[in-house]
Formats: sequence, structure tokens, C-alpha cells
Amino acid sequence: MLQPVFLGDDIFGLFRVSPVSTSFMLFQEVLMASEPKTPLLFSPLKIRDLTFRNRIFVSPMCQYSAQDGIPTDWHLVHLGSRAVGGAALVMAEATAVSPVGRISPADTGLWSQPQVEGFRRITHFIKSQGAIPAVQLAHAGRKASTSPPWLGGKPLSEKEGGWPVLAPSAVPFASHHPSPKAMDEIDMGQLISAFETAAHHSLQAGFEVVELHMAHGYLLHEFLSPLCNQRSDHYGGSLENRMRLPLLIAERVRNIWHKHLPVFVRISATDWAEGGWDLAQSVSFCRELKKLGIDLIDVSSGGMVPHAKIPVGPGFQVPFAKSIREESQIPCGAVGLITKAKQAEDILQSGSSDAVFLAREFLRDPYFPFHAAKELGADLPWPNQYERAKD
Repeated sequence: MLQPVFLGDDIFGLFRVSPVSTSFMLFQEVLMASEPKTPLLFSPLKIRDLTFRNRIFVSPMCQYSAQDGIPTDWHLVHLGSRAVGGAALVMAEATAVSPVGRISPADTGLWSQPQVEGFRRITHFIKSQGAIPAVQLAHAGRKASTSPPWLGGKPLSEKEGGWPVLAPSAVPFASHHPSPKAMDEIDMGQLISAFETAAHHSLQAGFEVVELHMAHGYLLHEFLSPLCNQRSDHYGGSLENRMRLPLLIAERVRNIWHKHLPVFVRISATDWAEGGWDLAQSVSFCRELKKLGIDLIDVSSGGMVPHAKIPVGPGFQVPFAKSIREESQIPCGAVGLITKAKQAEDILQSGSSDAVFLAREFLRDPYFPFHAAKELGADLPWPNQYERAKD
């Protein structure tokens, strides 16, 4: 190797290098500058002791295909194919913590041992493909007891297999929905216990990330929003009171979940309705969640009232994630019509979020990460069984 040549009579202790040496170092600098950098979308993300292989997360998407709350072969293929397709995190759909917390009779649940067993083979397969299995725990509140979307999504009568619904206040979701029972202290105690049991069951089932569903007009979001929560006790009125039950459940689940594993929370950053939940309240709420040890906020919006006017468009919710990330100083995931590789990369590069959640695009393309990697010039390993199709 060429060495610098010291000039003994250089009183300043400087040295010179040979022209060949200088050329070599310049070549190294050019080479380093020309080496492609790994896109942020495909850089690892570490949260607690988990390292996600990239920043592409599969958003929870209800499949309405369970039997008695037990996932079926459909769920194995649906979730498994996204793990095969290169996603870093694969999240199971909104999974009810109790039978009355289901959106429909065909929802998955985690209130019983057979449901735990049903999920085990799914989480095992997801892990075998290098992805991290996650589950979203939920209670549908006043939006429960409806038929699957392809059967109309309408409220079910008792004869049709429906059940009475619960909410913070006796305010129906819409004119054609039943008036819910306003929850009392007993109901809230049962709800807390249901989330605790479901968290234990989630660990037994092999999930490594749990997300608490506090968005889209479901029960915990209903407690947050003044449009639904019209209580006059210490669970209603002020922001502090409306946050009380959701924060208590977040604390209980965080205490149950293994310390080395992450807990996420999905929120609706705004109700998109006058007098409802909004971004300023979301920022305050997320600051409190951070104090409890919540690791990431999955930032969505809407769902509280049917008449909300939502300006839907590509990445329309990303500014909410950016604001919460900056003002609450907590990692965030962006979701909402993220469909292109460059779009996802730009979201991350702008500092708007730490990861992107994709839903509909993953329904269209289970192998989105492979296609995105090729477009952005990243090297994402393919399964051995599919390697022949990589180039």
C-alpha cells in the first residue's frame, strides 16, 4: 500500500502524498459517492428488541371469514402470502376481545383457547418467512353486530344472529342503527378484563406486536370523541376524562405485554366533523400514550360519524402522522392510500413517519415489497421457492 511521504524539513509537520496515492484516494471517494444508498423504505427499523426488516407494514384488514372467532385457512393464506411477499410486519385484522365486541359474527376473536390455537399456525408461518406477526385487539362498540360488507353491512336483529351493542352513551351510530346501552362501571370493568385476557391470549398465539384499536368509531375511539361520549361522570366531559378508559386499557396491556416487545395504538387523528375529536386532542393523547410506554402510533382518521366529509386522496392522512410524530415525540406509522414505492419512500424521507402501513394495495398486490424494491433499486431477498422469478 502506498504510504504518505513525510518531508523532514517541513516545520509544520505536514506531509505530501504521491500523485498515484492521490489518484487512488480520489477514486475511492468517487466510488463511495456512486454506491447506491439503501432506500429508507428498505432500511431496518428497531423497536424495543424487534428488528423489522424494512418499513413496509401490512395494515389490519377485516376478512369476515372466521368461524366462532377462529381464523380459517383463508386467514393463513391471506396473512401468509403477505409475509412471503416481503412485508416486515403482518398484522391480523381487528380481532375482538369479546363476542359482543365483534363487528360481525364472522370476525376473528381472542377470548378463547380454540382461537389461540387457530392463530398459532398462522404466526408460526409468518415468522418462518422473516416477517413479524402482529394482531389488532378491538371492540366495535356501537358499530358492532352487523352483517359482512358483501351482505350489506347492516345492523343485525337478534333473529339474524345479532346482539345488543355497547357505547359510552346511548347515542346510535346512524338513524338505522340501534341505540346502544350506555356502559356502566361493571361493563367497563369487564371490558378492561377482556383486553387483558386477549393480550395474554395474543402472546400465547405467538404474536410479537399488539395494536390497540382506538380509531374508526369503535369503542375506545367512542370514549375519546365528544360526538359519542356524552357522559357526565369521570369518563366524560373534559379531555382528561374522555382519555381515562383508553389510557387505562393501554396501561394494562403494556404491563402484560413482554417488555422486549412493542405495543402500538391506532388512532383516528380527527373525526372530520365539527365538535369532534381533532388533531390537537390526538397530540395530547399520544403524549400520554408515550408516557405509558406505547411504542408507535398508527395514524388513521374518521369513522366516528357517517356524515363526515373526508377529503380522500393519495396520502391524505400523512400530515397527521407528521404532526403527531413531531409534537408528541413518538414514532408513527402513516396509512391511507399509500400505493406507490416512491410515494412511500418520500413519506419516510420527509420525516412524516417511521413506517408505512398499506391496506388496499396489499389486497391488489401481496408482493408489493418485491416490486417496490426493484423500482427503488434495493435488494430484497426472495424466498428460495420464488428466486427463479426475481430477475
